[in-house]
Formats: sequence, structure tokens, C-alpha cells
Amino acid sequence: MDQSPAAPKQTPTAKEIAAEYREKIAGPDREYGPGDQLPAARKLAKELGVQLMTVQSAFGQLRDEGLVLTQQGRGTFVRDPSVPLGTEPGSSPAFVALADELSTIHDALRLLAERLDRLEQLVGSEIPPSS
Repeated sequence: MDQSPAAPKQTPTAKEIAAEYREKIAGPDREYGPGDQLPAARKLAKELGVQLMTVQSAFGQLRDEGLVLTQQGRGTFVRDPSVPLGTEPGSSPAFVALADELSTIHDALRLLAERLDRLEQLVGSEIPPSS
């Protein structure tokens, strides 16, 4: 944001803060790597002259994108992309729910495959081979 010295300073939006930290996490000139802690939300809000909720919203956007994890009482950390989404403490509730749903679907498909194998064994033994 380039502004003239006479113009009043604009406070950044949550979207702008998220974009800045997204670049710092995933951009070509990364400042933060997996496991690194982002600045404390309260401190960053004070530095930027915004409400705490604005920074929390920005960090929430990054969490929902799978870039960071928020751990209650500890802070916000850059997520290790090699770890499956939704499996770490502090994962987005949406990712946790998705991981649970996928696990349930996986279990159901495995059960169906086992039943299909048994059915094929039963039916296959009763049907004479076609000529």
C-alpha cells in the first residue's frame, strides 16, 4: 500500500493481513517455515492498529486454507504440508470434520469390499461355469 505522506494511514483488513502472511508462508521469499510461530494476535493487532478480531479473522482464513494451525493458549504456527490435513492439534474444524467423514467412508468401502468378496465366493460356487 503506497500512500503519500499527507494521506492518513489506512488500517489493513483481515483479507489484506491474511494475504501478507500467506505470502510470508507460501511465497517465493518465505519468512516462515513449517513449525514457525506467527506473531501473537494481540501484539500484531496493536502494531497494525486494528482490532484483535481482525487479526484472528486473518489467521482463521489461513487456518481454513490449511496453512497454519492455531493452538489454544500457545499461538498460531505454520503447518507442515507433509502432514495430512485435519490430523494435527489445532486443525480447522472443517478439516477435522472432513477427515472424520473420509475415514468413515473408507471404513464403509472396506466393509463393502469384504462383503462383495464373500458374496462372489458364495455365488461363484453355486453358478455352473458358462459354456
